[in-house]
Amino acid sequence: MTYHTIGKLLQGRYQIIQSLGAGVFGQTYIAVDVDYPENPKCVVKQIKVSSSDSGYLEMLRFLFQTETETLKLLGSHDQIPEFLACFEENDQFYLVQEWIEGYPLSREFPIAQQWGCLWSEREVVEFLIDVLDILKFVHSHGVIHCDIKPENLIRRNSDFKLALIDFGSIQSIDFGIGAQLPIYRIPVTSLGYIPPEQFIGQTQPNSDIYALGMIAIQALTGLEPLQLKADPYTNEIVWRSENTPVNDYLAAVLSQMIRYDYQNRFQSASEVLRVVKQITWDQSPEILEADDRYLIEAAIEDNNPTSGKLSPLLTGIKVGLAANSLVMGFGVYSLIHAAPAYSETETLSKATQEYQTGDLEEAIALAKSIPSHSNVYPEAQATIEQWQEQWQVAAQQYQIAQTAFNESKWSDVIHAVAKIPNISYWQSKTAKLVQQASVNIEAQTQYLLAKAYESADTKDFSAALQYLRQIPQESRAGALVQDKLAEYNRKRQIRAAYFLQKAYKQAFVGDFDHAVKFLRNIPNDTLVYAQAQVKVNEYTQKQRLLIDYQKVASAKIKNSFTSKKSTPNIQYIQTEKYLQEVNIR
Repeated sequence: MTYHTIGKLLQGRYQIIQSLGAGVFGQTYIAVDVDYPENPKCVVKQIKVSSSDSGYLEMLRFLFQTETETLKLLGSHDQIPEFLACFEENDQFYLVQEWIEGYPLSREFPIAQQWGCLWSEREVVEFLIDVLDILKFVHSHGVIHCDIKPENLIRRNSDFKLALIDFGSIQSIDFGIGAQLPIYRIPVTSLGYIPPEQFIGQTQPNSDIYALGMIAIQALTGLEPLQLKADPYTNEIVWRSENTPVNDYLAAVLSQMIRYDYQNRFQSASEVLRVVKQITWDQSPEILEADDRYLIEAAIEDNNPTSGKLSPLLTGIKVGLAANSLVMGFGVYSLIHAAPAYSETETLSKATQEYQTGDLEEAIALAKSIPSHSNVYPEAQATIEQWQEQWQVAAQQYQIAQTAFNESKWSDVIHAVAKIPNISYWQSKTAKLVQQASVNIEAQTQYLLAKAYESADTKDFSAALQYLRQIPQESRAGALVQDKLAEYNRKRQIRAAYFLQKAYKQAFVGDFDHAVKFLRNIPNDTLVYAQAQVKVNEYTQKQRLLIDYQKVASAKIKNSFTSKKSTPNIQYIQTEKYLQEVNIR
């Protein structure tokens, strides 16, 4: 991987002014866009290329294009940097994104429990709601950030909102699905925020939730994640102590966010958001008496009286409380009774997994099993309707893509697949179609470019333009095609003007036949075409008149040759005079 020096100009546009350092997946720079007078700052990320093999580069190129489309969608969120551009230069791949003026969230954290201000519970809840809302949007597009940490949360100078930066979705290019993440390759600033499953290539959406929980705990305790101890028997993080007076409800939520086993955590950002929003500040939490604690324990057990077992989420909360030496209090009671029944939430989560893996019938059956008195019921019913609509669209677009593929309509394949909703099952079915269509588009592009260059060499710019216009918009040669279209169109206009001038010269000497031939070489979509058509009519008429007069003059000369020798000379002079008059016209 080539590292660039300060002042290096990339793509003839982005001038590097600062290096932000190297990460697992590449090198990041601050650059200025010299194409604009004010030279705005931007972030340029150079993706790490680990091989120069042509096959590897081709696959990398394809994945790069796919992932950048996702980053464009993510950039539409107000708290995510806008995607500006992507390009390839010297077999290196680059992303260009908006530069966020501000400072990292880490500056707001206490250095330790004795230094700086610990965050209040209200500040932590507001922080969680803010970031969870961003994660909900991110996860809805099938992207897992994979590197949530204070340095990647920027407090904007403009409005003091948090912005989430440095998306890791492009990392699949380097490691591939299911690849392990060697610990020695992880930046030190990320350690402690990365959950266990991420190290073995089993990253989940709630891996981001783990990281966010660790940040919230750091804000409350003043301790960095690596300073916290884990229970040797359960591997759960022990973070709450007598120095951390935290509402039991909030403590239970945070413990649930950082469970060691991702299957026992909250399963989605929406789920955490719903629970966190249940927290109110009308009264301070109180420690309950023994009788009250007994009632709460009974309420927990009543969550599943038939089996005698707790739902995984409630089990998680109970274990989390025990692991952190919690006294069951009013906050936990509110969590159980005010929030949705988690067995039902889990059922909907399971149904969503079935839906994503392709079992629509099972997903609908699970969602329909949620009782009508549940708080989750309205969401489940709306979800069923949405699934049915999305599935129908996906099936239709897949059929269109398959038909287009069979008919070698490669662009239509890409367009059809782009309309398929974000369903893992259908995306996996279409992945090979898209990959092969992209390869064929590039092959077609190379053929059409070669034909265009060949036509241009013979100065047949009209044919060259026709070949260029057949190149699909999805081709990677888009920028080159646009440049060549402009170049060949300009040359065709110049050549058309040249033909017009040649026609004028031929007409001036009375050669209207050749003049018309030059004019007929002028393409109909050039600037001088209308003027050329006027001259075609004019010169064609003059050519006919000239032929007629030449016939008449020839006949007169022949008839008078025997009668009077001086007459032909007179007729010849008259004919020459007529030709001059025609040319002048």
